[in-house]
Amino acid sequence: MPIVLVINPGSTSTKLALFNDRELIREHTIRHQPEELAQFNTLYEQRLFRKRLIVEFLQSSGYPLDGIDMIVGRGGMLKPLQGGTYHVNDSMIEDLKTARYGEHASNLGAILARELLSESGRDIPIFIADPVVVDEMEPLAKYSGHPDFKRRSIFHALNQKAVARQVAARYGKRYEEMNLVVIHMGGGISIGAHRKGKVIDVNNALDGDGPFSPERSGTLPLTGLIKLCFSGTYTKDEMKKLIKGRGGLMAHTGTTDCQKVQTYIRQGDQNSKMAYRAMAYQIIKWAGKMAAVLRGEVDSIIITGGIAYDKNFMIPWLTEKLSFIAPIDIVPGGNEELALAMAGLRVIEGSEEAREYDGISR
Repeated sequence: MPIVLVINPGSTSTKLALFNDRELIREHTIRHQPEELAQFNTLYEQRLFRKRLIVEFLQSSGYPLDGIDMIVGRGGMLKPLQGGTYHVNDSMIEDLKTARYGEHASNLGAILARELLSESGRDIPIFIADPVVVDEMEPLAKYSGHPDFKRRSIFHALNQKAVARQVAARYGKRYEEMNLVVIHMGGGISIGAHRKGKVIDVNNALDGDGPFSPERSGTLPLTGLIKLCFSGTYTKDEMKKLIKGRGGLMAHTGTTDCQKVQTYIRQGDQNSKMAYRAMAYQIIKWAGKMAAVLRGEVDSIIITGGIAYDKNFMIPWLTEKLSFIAPIDIVPGGNEELALAMAGLRVIEGSEEAREYDGISR
């Protein structure tokens, strides 16, 4: 049974998990204080600091580095690529080190895996899987209304594909045999049309496309947005915050916490109820779009992410409007660590072939 280490770096934390094959041994989140990270000028410079803390975690868990059989890191901001599990190679490390395609804490997933491999002195497999830049969109889906603007595929690929495989197994099928609409609802919301194992269309959950979410404004009326940009009221950075960080439910209700919004609704707050219902309404519209992309041939609509735990308001609202399209499967949460471990195990077991990252942008 292989011992698998999963590394999921965040901006202020490093989430770790140890698996014995598919069985979770231990999970742990290392919190990083702002003053600890302030000494580093770039994300790449944090690698040795975070690596030391990971080694300490392994030793305290009774699984020193020389007892690890495989390492899987969270995928970062790379070139657009096909979904799947990727070997961590020199081209990938170079693109992440230089932040060629963007700087994000997830860039450290592969970098830390490589650093730990070097320290171990052993030849064990190291991978990443299904980063947010997975791009399987069809050519027509990338068109916008102007050639200067190209639609990009940036979404919750890891969780969407993991739950898609999980639900396919419920039906006794492979992911590659099914057509699915997957709705991921978290701080950002992404809705993908999965056709036979490929996400052929999806909203860009990062850059302001799709439904509004707890913290993001989603698609906005463009003329109003242009007017606001040139009003002198907001700086460029403030406008970015309005789109991502202080948009969505935050703008409407003053919080990104959906549990608080649900409490406000129970207390009779009509503004919170209308905002929350409006978010559900927009999710329904985008799910309908993706069903149309699949020509209505949808085997299941999968609802996942943290907000999928809301069985009192959100789930009933969504199922009421979407159940005519296809059966609905609820998979709450987003266990990224398990999804990463499973990706590596599929390669080791031979059910999936690991891909090579070439570093050449498409």
